[in-house]
Amino acid sequence: MIGLPLSFAQPLLLLGLLSLPVLWWLLRVMPPRPRRIDFPPTRLLLEIAPKEETPARTPWWLTALRLAAAALVILAAAGPVWNPQSAGSSGNAPLVLLIDDGWSAAPSWELRLSAADQLIAEADSARRAVALLPLSAATRELSLQPGSTARVALRQLSPKPYAVERADALPALQRLLQSIGDAELVWLTDGVDSGGGADFVSGLARVVQQRPLTIMEGAPPAHALAAADNNAAKMTVKVLRAGGGAEAGSVRALDQKGAPIGEARFAFTAQERETETSFELPVELRNDITRLEIASERSAGAVHLLDKRWRRRAIGVVSGSSADIAQPLLAQTFYLTRALGPFADVRVGERGAVQQAIGQFLDQKLPMLVLADVGTLSPELRDRLKTWLESGGVLVRFAGPHLAKSDDDLVPVRLRRGGRSLGGSLTWEKPQSLAAFAADGPFAGLAVPKDVTVSRQVLAEPDASLPAKSWASLADGTPLVTGERRGKGLLVLFHVSADMRWSDLPMSGSFVEMLRRIVDLSGYTAAPGGSGNGETTAETVAPLRTLDGFGALGPPPATAKPMDADFRGRANADHPPGFYGVADGPVALNALTATDQLTALDTSPLSARRTSYGTGEPNDLRGMLLSAALGLFVLDAIIIALLGGGLAMLLRRRSATAAVLITALAATLALSSSAALAQGKARNTPPKNPVAKTAATDDAAIKAVSQTRLAYVITGNADVDAIVKAGLNGLTLFLAQRTALEAGDPVGIDPAKDELAFYPLIYWPVVAGAPKPPQEAINRIDAYMKQGGTVLFDTRDAIEAPPGANGEAQTPGMATLRTLLSSLDVPELEPVPREHVLTKTFYLLRDFPGRFESGQTWVETLPRGDDDDDGAARPARGGDGVSPIIITSNDLAGAWALRDDGLPMLPMTPGEPRQREFAFRAGVNIVMYTLTGNYKADQVHAPALIERLGQ
Repeated sequence: MIGLPLSFAQPLLLLGLLSLPVLWWLLRVMPPRPRRIDFPPTRLLLEIAPKEETPARTPWWLTALRLAAAALVILAAAGPVWNPQSAGSSGNAPLVLLIDDGWSAAPSWELRLSAADQLIAEADSARRAVALLPLSAATRELSLQPGSTARVALRQLSPKPYAVERADALPALQRLLQSIGDAELVWLTDGVDSGGGADFVSGLARVVQQRPLTIMEGAPPAHALAAADNNAAKMTVKVLRAGGGAEAGSVRALDQKGAPIGEARFAFTAQERETETSFELPVELRNDITRLEIASERSAGAVHLLDKRWRRRAIGVVSGSSADIAQPLLAQTFYLTRALGPFADVRVGERGAVQQAIGQFLDQKLPMLVLADVGTLSPELRDRLKTWLESGGVLVRFAGPHLAKSDDDLVPVRLRRGGRSLGGSLTWEKPQSLAAFAADGPFAGLAVPKDVTVSRQVLAEPDASLPAKSWASLADGTPLVTGERRGKGLLVLFHVSADMRWSDLPMSGSFVEMLRRIVDLSGYTAAPGGSGNGETTAETVAPLRTLDGFGALGPPPATAKPMDADFRGRANADHPPGFYGVADGPVALNALTATDQLTALDTSPLSARRTSYGTGEPNDLRGMLLSAALGLFVLDAIIIALLGGGLAMLLRRRSATAAVLITALAATLALSSSAALAQGKARNTPPKNPVAKTAATDDAAIKAVSQTRLAYVITGNADVDAIVKAGLNGLTLFLAQRTALEAGDPVGIDPAKDELAFYPLIYWPVVAGAPKPPQEAINRIDAYMKQGGTVLFDTRDAIEAPPGANGEAQTPGMATLRTLLSSLDVPELEPVPREHVLTKTFYLLRDFPGRFESGQTWVETLPRGDDDDDGAARPARGGDGVSPIIITSNDLAGAWALRDDGLPMLPMTPGEPRQREFAFRAGVNIVMYTLTGNYKADQVHAPALIERLGQ
């Protein structure tokens, strides 16, 4: 190596430059070629020169040209190499090459191979043995080999697609040095410390001892990608580096077939080691991205593979509670949307339209649904959900009053009917805290929140499979979260509600992490926490396609092993980066994890000679020098030809001027344009005008909302419909006489066709033996009740049979009502309690008689207060505490029905004098209850009520 980055393979040939002075003298004494002159007689005088000129020497510039050509030939023969890669070794000791061959060496791999090849060539010329030690070959036994054999072995090396633990190769190096004694070591490093660099440097110092060591460094810095995040607005990814200096680049996003989807720019300042770039694309395009790569770099670290876990999944959320209407900030959907929002696109179903919303989400083929306190579903919808689950859907359910009373098999465990209350005045059990999460479940590793307590839950029936299905439990051992596989899908149940009524879990950060883990499970087909049959072994996935060191996907190597489906670590020799599992739902493994960082390798503790790879790869200059020499010889020949007169003669001749005429042929195309005027036939009859129908619908809507009106369901039985209409007319007249409400005329409706939202109360007379309404009507009634409306079902048969064992009348009308309610998501019901707000909204009542007074009146069960044994302290809740359903059998409309002359239409049974008056009062309370809710339950009215009761 001389001053410039230039070396010669055969430096002795440079002695040929000493012959250039001799060549100079020889070229100077040689006369030029004689000049030829044509001698025609007629031009004799013109061609004779005025005086004779006979040059005796070659011109100096021509001599210099020829000497330069000769010097170039001599330099080319000496084998010049620009930017030679040599450690400057000398002596006869064996040469040991330590080569970094992790993913960070891939961008400069050819540079490193060229440097190693040059070192081996120099060692071979000096007849020195060579040993190659790729630092990934920790268990490889090293041996010395001739230079020619080492060069063949060198070309067989390739960078590994994972980070290499350099320190693991120190024992093999120590055994080699102990066996050969003296040696010279050269470490061709990539300059990146991806972990354990300090340990290797200190260990190498102990192993090398006093042997000469050269460190070749200065390779272009490696870049890597990590921590991709597909958030709500964009996909972001971190770009890492170990070097410094201001630079910029781009990251490309590719789909499964390798087609480009987008490109994002990134830039580093001089001191930055980490930056971030983003793809602001529609979520549908972002979900198609399976590969991110740095455009100008080839390495496994510069590639970030994405699987379904990185997709921003669309999740449908449906709430079965009517509480979501009046107080949205306390609703279950409020907590769910904010917990799922950071990592999913949440689509909230239309309030109240439970069956319709679930059907729409299934039509949209959403991968995950969350049902919060959804109880009874129609048989058709249950069958669709089961099919969707079998195909790979993820269904997450939350408990609540509706689910607690329903008999539903879309839960992972069998449930006891009703809810378990903790910490109330009627129980000695205190609110329970959470126990440690199951070690083999999806929540393994999460910190257990200490401030979360559960005051109410639904209990699972104990069986042999319950422990395997329990992902989270309370301190007393009762399950909090259970789950199981259903076909390819996953069914999960939180045994508490999704709001704050039953527990503090929705307010904790653990709630977000638990949902995140469940969403992650929807990305692949692993069975978390076992298969649900008592097996707790984690599912493994075999390698499908893996990356090589340069970031290209290909078949997995023979050494690749299957890994756990929930493996979240860094790629290694057993698990190289790539895709694992099945082709339609693979799991991605990358060279770096989200928390990895790249730092520059610190070799300063080593006492070593340091040299650089240079600014580029080695360049053999022989071809360039020989080409330049050839050019000079050609130039010399041209000059000789000019001086000799042959070429000059040609230049003096007049060349014949050939006049070439270029004729432009223009072919005119005949444009035949035939304009055909298409005239449409005039129709004999004008089109139908839809404006009339729309106007009629608008008029009906305006009429319905201009006044408060009571509605009733038309049964098709003329006698029943006439009595109900007369009864609601009578109640409307009574309301106008006794209250400030002046309601409009009652309206008969068909639930399957008419809009129900206009009416606060719908009276539904149940006709025994009537066919079940179509499912569309059931869905609309269910949505109406969820949206805050109230349906009053009246079987009108309290006198036909005595109450059953549970206070439920066993009559044909009640049997028909049960059939009707089997497809409705009805909350848990109870007889109207003595302190219920329904008993004091306008009149103070103890019961609700109609034409009969022996029947029971049922409303939605409300949770009792914690501090009052009789439940007097009932909390205000969403929906203003209005029960979406009221059931009676006392034939209220029959008691309200009046003839045109104002007299009662039907007699009373048993016919007490004031029974009809109390029936009207019961109707007034029901109407006021639906309009004002828990207004009269407010403590502000307590003094007036107490004073009234005292009278």
